[in-house]
Amino acid sequence: MTNLDGKTVAFLLTDGYEDSELTSPWQAVTDAGGNAVLVAPKSGVVEGKKGHSQAVDRAADSVTADEFDALMLPGGVVNSDHLRMDEPSIRFAKAFFEQHKPVGVICHGAWILIEAGTVDGRTITSYPSLKTDLRNAGANWVDEEVVVDAGLVSSRRPDDLPAFNAKLVEEIAEGKHEKQTA
Repeated sequence: MTNLDGKTVAFLLTDGYEDSELTSPWQAVTDAGGNAVLVAPKSGVVEGKKGHSQAVDRAADSVTADEFDALMLPGGVVNSDHLRMDEPSIRFAKAFFEQHKPVGVICHGAWILIEAGTVDGRTITSYPSLKTDLRNAGANWVDEEVVVDAGLVSSRRPDDLPAFNAKLVEEIAEGKHEKQTA
């Protein structure tokens, strides 16, 4: 089993996230010994689209990528749509690419990366309805269970979580990727 002792992973999300896309990677990170921290545009509690709720640890406007080893972006249409309009969240996500740190993204979470300007020239997957958005932003979109591109780990949907989680933990354990850039 891959060991994430001493690694801290930011999970960036807001209300309307896909419940399993938070809980499953969160469990994978903590089972591997990592520290998971929920970052959101607001303080308090965030609510998933299927009823999961979780306390926010830090507000997006009060954190920097320097404090974390990796970033995880769960999907959910409402969550991703709201995050891509939140400037502190976009700056926070982009900083992980500027610092060459691993980033995991699933489903509609790729909208945040489009807004951050971090997908041009990258190979990525997502929920199929984002294919045109990603291609228009310069990405090479593929329909695969999990895709790894220099520290960027992406998947399409909750059914892909087992493969996604394994690759996410692996990339976090490897640390910085020099080709992971904004």
